[in-house]
Amino acid sequence: MGYFFSLVKNIDKLLLVLPLLFAAVSITLIASITYTGGGLLNRATLVQGVCFVIGYFAILFILLIDYKIFERYEKLLYAASLLFLFTVYVPGLGTDMNTGSHAWIDLGVTTMQPSEIVKISFVLVFANFLSRNASHLLSLRGVFFAALYAAPFLGIIMKEDFGSGLVLAVMCVGMVFYAGIDRRLFSRLAVAFLVAIPILFRFMKDYQKRRIDAFLHPENLSIQETWQVYQSKIAIGSGGLFGKGLFSGTQKELDFLPVQESDFIFAVAVEELGLVGGAAILLLYLAFFLRIWRTVGRAKDMYGALIVVGILCMFAFQAFENIGMNMGIMPVTGIPLPLVSAGGTAVVANLIAVGFVLNVGIRNKTINF
Repeated sequence: MGYFFSLVKNIDKLLLVLPLLFAAVSITLIASITYTGGGLLNRATLVQGVCFVIGYFAILFILLIDYKIFERYEKLLYAASLLFLFTVYVPGLGTDMNTGSHAWIDLGVTTMQPSEIVKISFVLVFANFLSRNASHLLSLRGVFFAALYAAPFLGIIMKEDFGSGLVLAVMCVGMVFYAGIDRRLFSRLAVAFLVAIPILFRFMKDYQKRRIDAFLHPENLSIQETWQVYQSKIAIGSGGLFGKGLFSGTQKELDFLPVQESDFIFAVAVEELGLVGGAAILLLYLAFFLRIWRTVGRAKDMYGALIVVGILCMFAFQAFENIGMNMGIMPVTGIPLPLVSAGGTAVVANLIAVGFVLNVGIRNKTINF
């Protein structure tokens, strides 16, 4: 126990505190969105608050375990993660939550999205694979085997929920890039992917194609997704410098703004808190990302660094995509704003990810007595 307390002295206190600030922002915005004239502590705000508490207990638990132990159980974790993804297909357990994607399981008292948890376990196993095979990434053959390793996760998650699959794909690219892929090879593969986009478009589901069409034709309000982004931009533009005030957003109150508590919560924030409030949220994310990146540089081994890189890519892309789609500069994907949007599974999974970053950070050097 003395060894553990010696490790905790190394903890990044700011990185530990920042999620609490996100919790305050999240619960306040959800309270504003769900307020109906009664008490502020309704079910939505209580669930969000409880999930943050559970997430912080998860951080404490994760800190007790040396992240290096997961290297020993790569195969078991790999198989268990894939099996967990298939639980959405169990009759009576899987549900689509009216989103167009069959990616949740119904636990009775609540629902859970397995892909949110699996993104974290994937980082652990893929980081291990890359740290062992970093030298092979200088050849096309080595990159092919890395892609083959990640393919089952990408395939299943893309089928269940395109947004989550897109996040996982970005995580893979970021981790492979950091692990040392040949830069010229990386450029050629990137060009090949861009050329293949029209082919991939043909295999997308109808609602996914509509989202792309909406992004390419923002003037066509007959497309539902275009109308959603249009209302979001109205909300953001009407907030002005200081906003209309909490609980006073008209786009929100008149229910013009869709999926307010999740996909378009940033638009609610800017409408009610203005440009100043939106900028404050962006600065919170900037500080959050910089502290995570700081941990990458301090990791004692490639395995630990790759874990943190994967988690950084996950958070950074989710924030960029969500805020971008609120502003109309990115397609609508249903990706939530990390640590802010309503969603119990996502909050707990995000805090577990923070726990692993802190875990790598406190074990960045040997403790001597």
